[in-house]
Amino acid sequence: MRMLGSSVLVMEAFTMGFALLIAMNSSDAWQLIVGGVLAIALLLTPGLLKRKSGWVIGSLLQIPLIGYGLVVTSMYALGGIFALLWIAAIVVGRAGEAARARLTPQ
Repeated sequence: MRMLGSSVLVMEAFTMGFALLIAMNSSDAWQLIVGGVLAIALLLTPGLLKRKSGWVIGSLLQIPLIGYGLVVTSMYALGGIFALLWIAAIVVGRAGEAARARLTPQ
């Protein structure tokens, strides 16, 4: 579960970095700062996925990622896709952990 979630968050951070490159020519400084802080938060959050709070933070970061579509319009679609991948990582990860628990001898 952590591996899938970490992969999604790191790919989101890279995508946010590319969105910042697009936004550099037409955005205000505060929009770039917000995007940079979001990219750094996305890059640091996989380290917190050992605890439930990390998953909550990762889920909350999906909202500003989609919201960055106000600055770079394509982020609406990309943020939506990543939000779906985040949900899939949670669902598939839980199913995988349940299957592993059933197969592990006790």
